Amino acid sequence: MNNQQPVGEHLLFIRGTHWGSSLSPAELQNAMTAFYAWVDGLRSKGLLRGAQPLMEEGKLVTGARGTVVTDGVFAESKEAIAGYFLLSTDSTAEAVRLAQECPVLAYGVQIEVRPVADVCGPMADVKANTEAAAA
Repeated sequence: MNNQQPVGEHLLFIRGTHWGSSLSPAELQNAMTAFYAWVDGLRSKGLLRGAQPLMEEGKLVTGARGTVVTDGVFAESKEAIAGYFLLSTDSTAEAVRLAQECPVLAYGVQIEVRPVADVCGPMADVKANTEAAAA
């Protein structure tokens, strides 16, 4: 059982960093114009809370106390996260509908839609267990 609660926001992770490499300069210009029109539409509707592109490099920190640090982002991966959007949407269905309107999907980009939670899963479980013990 998931004890987390949604907070009326969704993150859209844009997956795919090299989708434009096979496009001509004119095709890329058209794709980016359409993409930024989509972004401006989200902003004008008051749905866009934040958005940023991400660099293709990064580190992955793992192990007890973060003792293992490796190159964690692989630019050659088709699923590398290129950026994110934070949207103010109450339902996942609405966030999916907005994601489906993204014009760069036509070029192989994937968009992962995730609801934002009030607390992390383990803390939600701690709260639920505490409330159950008190009852």
